Amino acid sequence: MNSTQTSNGGDSGADLNAHAGAGDAREKLMSDMKNVIHDAEDWLSKTGTRSGEEINAVKERFEHTLQTAKTDLMKLEASMMAKAKLAAQATDTYVNDNPWKSVGVGAAVGILFGLLVARR
Repeated sequence: MNSTQTSNGGDSGADLNAHAGAGDAREKLMSDMKNVIHDAEDWLSKTGTRSGEEINAVKERFEHTLQTAKTDLMKLEASMMAKAKLAAQATDTYVNDNPWKSVGVGAAVGILFGLLVARR
């Protein structure tokens, strides 16, 4: 039982690092989305005053920024799916290791939820 607690303690540090990585990914995605919006506004507002070569350059920059945003979004999605799978596995392991505690927690949550619903 102590080994489980020790491994959970080690996992919390990894979880904190994973959360920090997800935060960085979200910030990068938001930055990319702002760049996409800025490039789109720039392209639309100045299309009439630019030559064909300038329009193509702006279009290529816009497409590159959009592709980067899509890639970052897919990375974020994959990261979130991996974390969800890890959480599900950890929950499954805990429930298998501690079935009566799990039943007790489930009953307590059910009672609290029932009390909250009954108040309304």
